[in-house]
Amino acid sequence: MIELVTLGMLIQGKMSGYDIKKVTEQTIGIFYKMSYGSLYPALKRLVDEAYVTEEETNDSKNKKLYAVTEKGQRHFITWLREPLKSNKREYMVKIFFYDYLDEETRQRNLSDYQRSIELQIKQMNAVQAIVSKELEQLENKDQYYYRVSTVHYGLQFFQMENEWLKQIMNKKEF
Repeated sequence: MIELVTLGMLIQGKMSGYDIKKVTEQTIGIFYKMSYGSLYPALKRLVDEAYVTEEETNDSKNKKLYAVTEKGQRHFITWLREPLKSNKREYMVKIFFYDYLDEETRQRNLSDYQRSIELQIKQMNAVQAIVSKELEQLENKDQYYYRVSTVHYGLQFFQMENEWLKQIMNKKEF
């Protein structure tokens, strides 16, 4: 998956590894996490497969810039055209079996997770506010429709999940 996400980011233009990670965090970071430890080996694989080119900058930082090739773009678009699949959510499997846990551990884990969801909601609201301001200045907003729609989905999803967690923490009937 990291290779495909990286290709998608590079379609926007040349970037360093640092830039790829930063843009990923600022855009789909709520849905997808990437570490430098996984990014740089992925970039090497992409270069080896000729999906990406690597350019030395020879500046004081000796950073490398990466660009997607036509072959890489075709590979990415082929993947993008595949039917959508839902992700596996391990935490849902765990919660399914929470009847086997003691109440204290169950409540602590649910509460901790619920607080992390509230933090993600705050982050999504901040991202949505920034994106809305930036969109006001663009002429062709339709070019960003699906990117913006994923931010909106993320916010709605986390709000729904937050409410569900509150319900199950209080053992409310459905």
